[in-house]
Amino acid sequence: MKRLGVNIDHIATIRNARGEKHPDPLFASKFVTKYGADSVTIHLREDRRHINDNDALDICNQKNILVNLEISMNPEIVKKAIKISPNYICIVPENRKEVTTEGGLNLKRNKNKLSSIIKRFKQKNIRTSLFIDANISDIYLSKKLDVHCIEIHTGKLANLVKAKKKYQKEFLRIKKCARLAKELGIEVHAGHGLDYKVTKLLCKIKEIKEFNIGHFIIGESVFDGLPKVIKKFKKIIRNN
Repeated sequence: MKRLGVNIDHIATIRNARGEKHPDPLFASKFVTKYGADSVTIHLREDRRHINDNDALDICNQKNILVNLEISMNPEIVKKAIKISPNYICIVPENRKEVTTEGGLNLKRNKNKLSSIIKRFKQKNIRTSLFIDANISDIYLSKKLDVHCIEIHTGKLANLVKAKKKYQKEFLRIKKCARLAKELGIEVHAGHGLDYKVTKLLCKIKEIKEFNIGHFIIGESVFDGLPKVIKKFKKIIRNN
């Protein structure tokens, strides 16, 4: 069964724009779960531009909500993640000047650091994934790092589809990586830039078990409402 993870970072972005308490990310985590999200994704960035420490702690303390905490390799953040103890952790690259995550982790350059971090999370029984680009070498490196899951960065594919350009080569690249990962015993997730059309396309890759979607869901909900948007994504994921 394919799963939908809803990223609520931009609920916090809206709240922070006024420096007040509304809308509340904790309430949002309960709300999206009520209306069909299989898990909630939050990114505790080093600059705390949206989700803050209290948000992360409060949301992860909810026993009936599965939380996927995105973090960088920053030692302080890693320490906080262990203390917070979410259900899942996805390690992502992070650049202070970026608007959003621009690509996958550099596994080759960071393999020793990642290996150490993954072992610490495993000791706490936290399912860990690596956010990577769609290339075969990173799949093999992920296996060597003994990670539970990978999340394939789908931003390039999404941009090509939205620009109505040829996307088949990138789609096949993702498909090959997903197949290899499954063969190696690694669960496959997908995320970044996903809308209805791109998600429906990626559902053709049966090896992908989880879709993590945030910006489009929050943005589209301005017009259609969160329940309707989540329901539509659930229908796409379950029926394709």
